[in-house]
Amino acid sequence: MNYLRLGVNIDHVATIRNARGGGHPDPVRGARLAAEAGADGITAHLREDRRHISDGDIERLTGEIDLPLNFEMAATDEMLAIALKHRPHAACIVPEKREEVTTEGGLDAAGLHNHLTRFCSELKGAGIRVSLFIEADKRQIDAAVSLGAPVVELHTGAYCDAETPAERSAHLERIREAARYGAERGLEMHAGHGLSFDTVGQIAEMPEFHELNIGHFLVGEAIFGGLDSAIRRMRALMDKARADASGRIGA
Repeated sequence: MNYLRLGVNIDHVATIRNARGGGHPDPVRGARLAAEAGADGITAHLREDRRHISDGDIERLTGEIDLPLNFEMAATDEMLAIALKHRPHAACIVPEKREEVTTEGGLDAAGLHNHLTRFCSELKGAGIRVSLFIEADKRQIDAAVSLGAPVVELHTGAYCDAETPAERSAHLERIREAARYGAERGLEMHAGHGLSFDTVGQIAEMPEFHELNIGHFLVGEAIFGGLDSAIRRMRALMDKARADASGRIGA
């Protein structure tokens, strides 16, 4: 059974802090708790409008946390300069619109190919692992390969938000096919967005995935039972799904 990494996104610890101002709750403390609870990495999205994570948070995360930092960023010169300054373990390029509440879909790596070329090249040149957050679509996967990105993260939001079993099944099959195709093309496959206790299992059991990134749900659950408890339960569900799938394959 290949190990499935859990990246914990701490953006919304910062959202709660920013709702009132001041320094509490501290997203860096959230990152430390995540590490103690079994997270394998920390994800943080520095948005153009700084609605949650701040520049200071990124500086502290890179300086004070031992876990790898996955820096989510838009493909802008400002964010590129920040990434090159701090040299996180990874930079995941995501689409970003100021008016959106949360990331609404995957990056159009195919349509933005020429624009993204420089960003991928400069990040890779600085020793930063480049990832592209894309839809489960072969055209987007092919574009990622062409851009030289070693990693893609498949957007799981539509699957998680599906209102009927048939709709969810269709989205799940699309993700499964894309994961297989990406792995065949030599990419390291990740997934994330909207995953919960109820939806993580069917994604975690796909052997092509190396990492899942989960944030909003875990921070929400932390209100009721603590961040430590939420992460440990998510970690256990991921491990069980991967072990069960491995057992079925070996049977």
